Amino acid sequence: MTHLQCVNCQKHFPLFELRFECDCEGLLEVIHEAEGLRDLPQLAEKRLTSRIPADRSGVWRFREAVVPLEEKEIVTQLEGRTGFHAVESLQKWTGSPGLFIKHEGENPTGSFKDRGMTAAVSVAKRLGMPLLACASTGNTSSALSSYAARAGLKSVVFLPSGKVSLGKMAQTLGYGAHVLAVKGDFDDAMQIVRDLAKAGEVYMVNSLNPFRIEGQKTIIWDILQDMNWQAPDWIVVPGGNLGNTSAFGKAIEEAFEWGWIDKKPRLATIQAAGANPFYKSFLNGFSSLQSIQAETIATAIRIGNPVNFSRASRAIINTRGIVGQVSDKEILAAKAVIDRSGLGCEPASAATLAGLKLMVQAGLVKKEDKVVAVLTGSMLKDTDAIMKSQNLTVEEVEADAKAIKLSLDSLRSKH
Repeated sequence: MTHLQCVNCQKHFPLFELRFECDCEGLLEVIHEAEGLRDLPQLAEKRLTSRIPADRSGVWRFREAVVPLEEKEIVTQLEGRTGFHAVESLQKWTGSPGLFIKHEGENPTGSFKDRGMTAAVSVAKRLGMPLLACASTGNTSSALSSYAARAGLKSVVFLPSGKVSLGKMAQTLGYGAHVLAVKGDFDDAMQIVRDLAKAGEVYMVNSLNPFRIEGQKTIIWDILQDMNWQAPDWIVVPGGNLGNTSAFGKAIEEAFEWGWIDKKPRLATIQAAGANPFYKSFLNGFSSLQSIQAETIATAIRIGNPVNFSRASRAIINTRGIVGQVSDKEILAAKAVIDRSGLGCEPASAATLAGLKLMVQAGLVKKEDKVVAVLTGSMLKDTDAIMKSQNLTVEEVEADAKAIKLSLDSLRSKH
Protein backbone atom coordinates (compact mmCIF):
# COMPACT_ATOMS: atom_id res chain seq x y z
CA MET A 1 0.00 0.00 0.00
CA THR A 2 3.02 2.31 0.32
CA HIS A 3 3.20 4.61 -2.71
CA LEU A 4 4.55 7.89 -4.10
CA GLN A 5 2.32 10.93 -4.06
CA CYS A 6 2.66 14.44 -5.48
CA VAL A 7 2.65 17.16 -2.82
CA ASN A 8 0.81 19.50 -5.22
CA CYS A 9 -1.86 17.57 -7.11
CA GLN A 10 -1.94 14.43 -4.89
CA LYS A 11 -1.51 12.09 -7.87
CA HIS A 12 -0.33 8.58 -6.90
CA PHE A 13 2.49 6.54 -8.43
CA PRO A 14 3.87 3.07 -7.66
CA LEU A 15 6.53 3.20 -4.95
CA PHE A 16 9.42 2.03 -7.13
CA GLU A 17 8.47 3.82 -10.34
CA LEU A 18 11.58 5.54 -11.64
CA ARG A 19 10.65 9.21 -11.41
CA PHE A 20 11.73 12.23 -9.36
CA GLU A 21 8.77 14.52 -9.88
CA CYS A 22 5.11 14.44 -10.80
CA ASP A 23 3.80 15.12 -14.31
CA CYS A 24 2.77 18.54 -12.93
CA GLU A 25 6.43 19.02 -11.84
CA GLY A 26 5.46 18.82 -8.17
CA LEU A 27 7.72 17.12 -5.64
CA LEU A 28 7.00 13.52 -4.65
CA GLU A 29 6.83 11.98 -1.20
CA VAL A 30 6.41 8.46 0.15
CA ILE A 31 3.02 7.79 1.72
CA HIS A 32 2.70 4.95 4.23
CA GLU A 33 -0.43 3.19 5.43
CA ALA A 34 -0.85 3.85 9.17
CA GLU A 35 -2.18 0.35 9.80
CA GLY A 36 0.54 -1.71 11.45
CA LEU A 37 2.81 1.26 12.19
CA ARG A 38 1.28 2.43 15.46
CA ASP A 39 3.34 -0.07 17.46
CA LEU A 40 6.60 0.57 15.59
CA PRO A 41 8.22 2.47 18.53
CA GLN A 42 8.00 -0.70 20.66
CA LEU A 43 9.56 -2.77 17.87
CA ALA A 44 12.30 -0.13 17.45
CA GLU A 45 13.08 -0.42 21.17
CA LYS A 46 13.56 -4.18 20.86
CA ARG A 47 15.83 -3.73 17.85
CA LEU A 48 18.26 -1.64 19.90
CA THR A 49 19.72 -4.84 21.35
CA SER A 50 19.72 -6.81 18.07
CA ARG A 51 22.86 -7.96 16.24
CA ILE A 52 21.22 -7.71 12.80
CA PRO A 53 22.84 -4.79 10.89
CA ALA A 54 19.52 -3.34 9.71
CA ASP A 55 18.18 -3.38 13.27
CA ARG A 56 21.23 -1.59 14.59
CA SER A 57 20.91 1.24 12.06
CA GLY A 58 19.18 4.38 13.31
CA VAL A 59 17.38 4.46 9.95
CA TRP A 60 16.41 0.85 9.28
CA ARG A 61 15.37 0.31 12.90
CA PHE A 62 12.21 2.07 11.63
CA ARG A 63 12.26 0.42 8.22
CA GLU A 64 8.55 -0.41 7.95
CA ALA A 65 7.89 3.35 7.92
CA VAL A 66 10.91 4.25 5.73
CA VAL A 67 11.13 1.96 2.69
CA PRO A 68 9.77 -1.61 2.66
CA LEU A 69 12.89 -3.46 1.50
CA GLU A 70 14.15 -6.94 2.26
CA GLU A 71 17.20 -7.05 4.55
CA LYS A 72 19.42 -8.29 1.71
CA GLU A 73 18.54 -5.17 -0.32
CA ILE A 74 19.59 -2.72 2.39
CA VAL A 75 22.96 -0.95 2.04
CA THR A 76 23.86 0.10 5.57
CA GLN A 77 26.91 1.21 7.52
CA LEU A 78 25.06 1.38 10.86
CA GLU A 79 24.24 5.03 10.19
CA GLY A 80 22.08 6.95 12.64
CA ARG A 81 23.71 5.73 15.85
CA THR A 82 24.38 9.34 16.83
CA GLY A 83 24.78 10.91 20.24
CA PHE A 84 22.22 12.86 22.24
CA HIS A 85 24.07 15.30 24.47
CA ALA A 86 23.20 17.63 27.32
CA VAL A 87 26.15 20.06 27.47
CA GLU A 88 26.09 22.62 30.28
CA SER A 89 28.34 25.14 28.54
CA LEU A 90 26.04 25.23 25.50
CA GLN A 91 22.95 25.48 27.67
CA LYS A 92 24.45 28.51 29.41
CA TRP A 93 25.67 30.16 26.19
CA THR A 94 22.27 29.93 24.50
CA GLY A 95 20.29 30.70 27.67
CA SER A 96 18.31 27.47 27.18
CA PRO A 97 18.63 25.16 30.24
CA GLY A 98 16.50 22.52 28.50
CA LEU A 99 18.82 22.20 25.49
CA PHE A 100 19.94 18.86 24.07
CA ILE A 101 22.28 18.36 21.11
CA LYS A 102 21.65 15.70 18.47
CA HIS A 103 25.00 15.36 16.69
CA GLU A 104 24.53 13.97 13.19
CA GLY A 105 28.23 14.59 12.51
CA GLU A 106 28.76 11.27 14.29
CA ASN A 107 27.48 9.36 11.25
CA PRO A 108 29.92 7.16 9.23
CA THR A 109 30.95 9.85 6.70
CA GLY A 110 30.58 12.70 9.18
CA SER A 111 27.19 14.20 8.34
CA PHE A 112 23.43 13.63 8.46
CA LYS A 113 23.48 12.87 4.73
CA ASP A 114 24.23 9.21 5.48
CA ARG A 115 20.69 8.72 6.76
CA GLY A 116 19.13 9.75 3.46
CA MET A 117 21.83 8.11 1.37
CA THR A 118 21.38 4.64 2.85
CA ALA A 119 17.73 4.78 1.72
CA ALA A 120 18.36 6.28 -1.74
CA VAL A 121 21.27 3.96 -2.58
CA SER A 122 19.38 0.89 -1.33
CA VAL A 123 16.50 1.75 -3.68
CA ALA A 124 18.91 2.42 -6.55
CA LYS A 125 20.45 -1.01 -5.99
CA ARG A 126 16.99 -2.62 -5.99
CA LEU A 127 16.14 -0.86 -9.24
CA GLY A 128 19.41 -1.96 -10.85
CA MET A 129 20.65 1.58 -11.51
CA PRO A 130 24.39 1.44 -12.39
CA LEU A 131 25.28 5.16 -12.19
CA LEU A 132 24.29 7.42 -9.28
CA ALA A 133 24.71 11.19 -9.32
CA CYS A 134 24.36 14.26 -7.14
CA ALA A 135 25.09 17.96 -6.98
CA SER A 136 26.78 18.83 -3.73
CA THR A 137 28.53 21.36 -1.55
CA GLY A 138 30.49 18.42 -0.11
CA ASN A 139 28.50 16.38 2.41
CA THR A 140 26.10 14.76 -0.05
CA SER A 141 28.99 13.84 -2.33
CA SER A 142 30.90 12.18 0.53
CA ALA A 143 27.86 10.16 1.53
CA LEU A 144 26.99 9.18 -2.03
CA SER A 145 30.49 8.04 -2.92
CA SER A 146 30.77 5.98 0.26
CA TYR A 147 27.41 4.23 -0.01
CA ALA A 148 27.72 3.69 -3.76
CA ALA A 149 31.09 2.02 -3.15
CA ARG A 150 29.52 -0.25 -0.52
CA ALA A 151 26.76 -1.17 -2.97
CA GLY A 152 29.22 -1.82 -5.82
CA LEU A 153 27.77 1.02 -7.90
CA LYS A 154 29.42 3.91 -9.74
CA SER A 155 28.92 7.52 -8.68
CA VAL A 156 29.45 10.90 -10.33
CA VAL A 157 29.45 14.14 -8.36
CA PHE A 158 28.97 17.72 -9.58
CA LEU A 159 30.56 20.29 -7.25
CA PRO A 160 30.67 24.09 -7.57
CA SER A 161 34.27 24.82 -8.53
CA GLY A 162 36.34 26.33 -5.72
CA LYS A 163 33.42 26.28 -3.26
CA VAL A 164 33.94 22.95 -1.47
CA SER A 165 36.24 22.37 1.49
CA LEU A 166 39.34 20.24 0.90
CA GLY A 167 38.27 17.72 3.55
CA LYS A 168 34.97 17.01 1.81
CA MET A 169 36.64 16.86 -1.59
CA ALA A 170 39.22 14.37 -0.29
CA GLN A 171 36.48 12.16 1.17
CA THR A 172 34.55 12.12 -2.08
CA LEU A 173 37.58 11.27 -4.17
CA GLY A 174 38.87 8.75 -1.66
CA TYR A 175 35.65 6.74 -1.73
CA GLY A 176 35.98 6.54 -5.52
CA ALA A 177 33.50 9.00 -7.04
CA HIS A 178 34.07 10.61 -10.43
CA VAL A 179 34.13 14.33 -9.59
CA LEU A 180 33.28 17.17 -11.96
CA ALA A 181 33.86 20.75 -10.78
CA VAL A 182 31.22 22.98 -12.37
CA LYS A 183 32.16 26.57 -13.20
CA GLY A 184 29.17 27.95 -11.36
CA ASP A 185 27.40 27.60 -8.02
CA PHE A 186 25.49 24.75 -6.39
CA ASP A 187 22.26 25.69 -8.14
CA ASP A 188 23.97 25.36 -11.55
CA ALA A 189 25.27 21.92 -10.56
CA MET A 190 21.82 20.91 -9.34
CA GLN A 191 20.22 21.82 -12.66
CA ILE A 192 22.74 19.64 -14.50
CA VAL A 193 21.89 16.63 -12.35
CA ARG A 194 18.14 17.20 -12.72
CA ASP A 195 18.49 17.32 -16.51
CA LEU A 196 20.60 14.13 -16.57
CA ALA A 197 18.12 12.32 -14.32
CA LYS A 198 15.15 13.38 -16.45
CA ALA A 199 16.97 12.05 -19.52
CA GLY A 200 17.54 8.72 -17.78
CA GLU A 201 21.33 9.09 -17.77
CA VAL A 202 21.76 8.86 -13.98
CA TYR A 203 19.88 8.00 -10.81
CA MET A 204 19.69 11.25 -8.81
CA VAL A 205 20.24 11.03 -5.05
CA ASN A 206 19.81 14.68 -4.09
CA SER A 207 16.99 15.46 -1.67
CA LEU A 208 14.55 15.82 -4.57
CA ASN A 209 14.68 12.03 -4.37
CA PRO A 210 11.80 11.14 -2.01
CA PHE A 211 13.75 8.24 -0.48
CA ARG A 212 16.39 10.68 0.76
CA ILE A 213 13.66 12.40 2.77
CA GLU A 214 12.54 9.05 4.18
CA GLY A 215 16.00 8.33 5.52
CA GLN A 216 16.56 11.81 6.92
CA LYS A 217 13.23 11.91 8.73
CA THR A 218 14.53 9.23 11.11
CA ILE A 219 16.63 11.93 12.79
CA ILE A 220 13.36 13.05 14.39
CA TRP A 221 12.31 9.56 15.38
CA ASP A 222 15.76 8.90 16.82
CA ILE A 223 15.41 12.10 18.88
CA LEU A 224 11.96 11.02 20.10
CA GLN A 225 13.33 7.62 21.05
CA ASP A 226 16.21 9.34 22.89
CA MET A 227 13.54 11.29 24.81
CA ASN A 228 11.42 8.22 25.58
CA TRP A 229 8.80 9.40 23.07
CA GLN A 230 8.16 12.64 24.95
CA ALA A 231 8.25 15.33 22.27
CA PRO A 232 10.37 18.45 22.92
CA ASP A 233 8.97 21.95 22.51
CA TRP A 234 11.40 22.97 19.76
CA ILE A 235 13.66 21.28 17.21
CA VAL A 236 16.20 23.61 15.56
CA VAL A 237 18.09 22.79 12.35
CA PRO A 238 20.19 24.64 9.74
CA GLY A 239 18.58 25.28 6.36
CA GLY A 240 20.19 25.13 2.93
CA ASN A 241 18.49 23.01 0.29
CA LEU A 242 15.79 22.34 2.93
CA GLY A 243 15.84 18.55 2.74
CA ASN A 244 16.02 18.25 6.52
CA THR A 245 13.26 20.79 7.08
CA SER A 246 11.05 18.79 4.71
CA ALA A 247 12.00 15.48 6.29
CA PHE A 248 11.54 16.75 9.85
CA GLY A 249 8.09 18.10 9.10
CA LYS A 250 7.06 14.78 7.56
CA ALA A 251 8.43 12.80 10.51
CA ILE A 252 6.63 14.99 13.05
CA GLU A 253 3.32 14.72 11.18
CA GLU A 254 3.60 10.95 10.90
CA ALA A 255 4.62 10.44 14.53
CA PHE A 256 1.66 12.53 15.69
CA GLU A 257 -0.82 10.92 13.28
CA TRP A 258 0.26 7.41 14.26
CA GLY A 259 -0.02 8.13 17.98
CA TRP A 260 3.70 7.95 18.82
CA ILE A 261 3.61 11.43 20.43
CA ASP A 262 0.83 13.54 21.90
CA LYS A 263 2.08 16.95 20.71
CA LYS A 264 4.01 18.33 17.76
CA PRO A 265 7.37 19.99 18.43
CA ARG A 266 7.78 23.36 16.74
CA LEU A 267 10.36 23.41 13.97
CA ALA A 268 12.88 26.25 13.56
CA THR A 269 15.02 26.42 10.43
CA ILE A 270 18.03 28.73 10.61
CA GLN A 271 19.68 30.10 7.47
CA ALA A 272 22.90 32.02 6.94
CA ALA A 273 22.14 35.69 6.22
CA GLY A 274 24.09 35.43 2.95
CA ALA A 275 22.06 32.40 1.81
CA ASN A 276 18.58 33.20 3.10
CA PRO A 277 15.89 32.80 0.41
CA PHE A 278 13.74 30.64 2.72
CA TYR A 279 13.94 33.25 5.49
CA LYS A 280 12.87 35.98 3.08
CA SER A 281 9.98 33.84 1.88
CA PHE A 282 8.92 33.20 5.49
CA LEU A 283 8.66 36.95 6.01
CA ASN A 284 6.17 37.21 3.13
CA GLY A 285 4.11 34.25 4.31
CA PHE A 286 5.70 31.83 1.83
CA SER A 287 3.80 33.52 -0.99
CA SER A 288 6.84 33.13 -3.25
CA LEU A 289 10.51 32.15 -3.29
CA GLN A 290 13.08 34.43 -4.87
CA SER A 291 16.43 32.79 -5.60
CA ILE A 292 19.57 34.67 -4.62
CA GLN A 293 23.31 34.49 -5.27
CA ALA A 294 24.33 32.78 -2.05
CA GLU A 295 27.54 33.55 -0.17
CA THR A 296 28.45 32.40 3.34
CA ILE A 297 31.30 30.76 5.21
CA ALA A 298 28.86 27.93 5.98
CA THR A 299 29.47 26.13 2.68
CA ALA A 300 27.07 23.27 3.40
CA ILE A 301 24.12 25.70 3.31
CA ARG A 302 25.45 28.06 0.63
CA ILE A 303 22.39 27.53 -1.59
CA GLY A 304 20.37 30.29 -3.20
CA ASN A 305 17.55 28.31 -4.80
CA PRO A 306 16.43 25.48 -2.49
CA VAL A 307 14.65 22.73 -4.41
CA ASN A 308 12.62 21.53 -1.42
CA PHE A 309 10.79 24.83 -0.88
CA SER A 310 7.22 23.50 -1.18
CA ARG A 311 7.77 20.59 1.21
CA ALA A 312 9.76 22.74 3.65
CA SER A 313 7.27 25.62 3.79
CA ARG A 314 4.52 23.10 4.54
CA ALA A 315 6.67 21.69 7.37
CA ILE A 316 7.07 25.12 8.98
CA ILE A 317 3.36 25.91 8.65
CA ASN A 318 2.17 22.55 9.99
CA THR A 319 4.43 22.70 13.06
CA ARG A 320 3.79 26.40 13.80
CA GLY A 321 7.49 26.83 13.17
CA ILE A 322 9.71 29.74 12.27
CA VAL A 323 12.60 30.54 9.94
CA GLY A 324 15.51 32.62 11.21
CA GLN A 325 18.79 33.95 9.90
CA VAL A 326 22.22 34.51 11.43
CA SER A 327 25.32 36.30 10.20
CA ASP A 328 28.62 34.60 9.45
CA LYS A 329 30.04 36.34 12.51
CA GLU A 330 27.32 34.80 14.68
CA ILE A 331 27.88 31.39 13.07
CA LEU A 332 31.60 31.48 13.84
CA ALA A 333 31.00 32.63 17.41
CA ALA A 334 28.65 29.68 17.96
CA LYS A 335 31.08 27.30 16.29
CA ALA A 336 33.88 28.36 18.63
CA VAL A 337 31.67 27.61 21.65
CA ILE A 338 30.61 24.22 20.24
CA ASP A 339 34.21 23.30 19.44
CA ARG A 340 35.37 24.27 22.94
CA SER A 341 32.58 22.15 24.45
CA GLY A 342 34.30 19.06 23.07
CA LEU A 343 31.61 18.28 20.50
CA GLY A 344 32.81 20.32 17.54
CA CYS A 345 30.97 20.87 14.26
CA GLU A 346 31.27 22.35 10.79
CA PRO A 347 30.16 25.99 10.31
CA ALA A 348 26.72 25.19 8.89
CA SER A 349 25.86 23.20 12.02
CA ALA A 350 26.72 26.17 14.22
CA ALA A 351 23.94 28.19 12.58
CA THR A 352 21.58 26.08 14.69
CA LEU A 353 23.02 27.22 18.01
CA ALA A 354 23.48 30.82 16.84
CA GLY A 355 19.82 30.88 15.81
CA LEU A 356 18.67 29.36 19.09
CA LYS A 357 20.52 32.04 21.06
CA LEU A 358 18.61 34.73 19.14
CA MET A 359 15.33 32.88 19.66
CA VAL A 360 15.91 32.86 23.43
CA GLN A 361 16.76 36.56 23.40
CA ALA A 362 13.59 37.30 21.44
CA GLY A 363 11.47 35.38 23.93
CA LEU A 364 10.42 32.72 21.43
CA VAL A 365 12.07 29.98 23.48
CA LYS A 366 11.23 29.97 27.19
CA LYS A 367 13.53 28.86 30.02
CA GLU A 368 11.33 25.85 30.72
CA ASP A 369 11.22 24.66 27.07
CA LYS A 370 12.82 21.41 26.01
CA VAL A 371 14.88 22.13 22.90
CA VAL A 372 16.82 19.86 20.57
CA ALA A 373 19.45 21.50 18.35
CA VAL A 374 20.66 19.37 15.45
CA LEU A 375 24.33 19.59 14.48
CA THR A 376 24.53 18.34 10.92
CA GLY A 377 28.24 17.84 10.25
CA SER A 378 31.53 16.89 11.85
CA MET A 379 34.20 19.38 12.92
CA LEU A 380 36.59 17.69 10.44
CA LYS A 381 34.38 18.54 7.46
CA ASP A 382 35.89 22.04 7.19
CA THR A 383 39.18 22.35 9.05
CA ASP A 384 40.11 25.51 7.11
CA ALA A 385 37.25 27.33 8.85
CA ILE A 386 38.70 26.42 12.24
CA MET A 387 42.20 27.66 11.49
CA LYS A 388 41.13 30.84 9.71
CA SER A 389 38.26 31.98 11.91
CA GLN A 390 39.78 31.34 15.33
CA ASN A 391 43.36 32.50 14.61
CA LEU A 392 44.77 29.27 16.01
CA THR A 393 48.49 28.61 16.05
CA VAL A 394 50.87 25.85 17.06
CA GLU A 395 53.64 26.90 19.45
CA GLU A 396 57.13 25.66 18.64
CA VAL A 397 59.43 24.89 21.58
CA GLU A 398 62.91 23.56 22.08
CA ALA A 399 63.08 19.91 23.12
CA ASP A 400 64.26 20.68 26.67
CA ALA A 401 62.59 20.76 30.07
CA LYS A 402 63.14 24.49 30.72
CA ALA A 403 61.41 25.60 27.52
CA ILE A 404 58.50 23.26 28.11
CA LYS A 405 58.13 24.44 31.72
CA LEU A 406 57.97 28.07 30.57
CA SER A 407 55.24 27.18 28.08
CA LEU A 408 53.21 25.29 30.70
CA ASP A 409 53.61 28.11 33.21
CA SER A 410 52.26 30.51 30.61
CA LEU A 411 49.32 28.19 29.98
CA ARG A 412 48.47 27.96 33.69
CA SER A 413 48.52 31.73 34.04
CA LYS A 414 45.83 32.02 31.36
CA HIS A 415 43.41 29.84 33.32
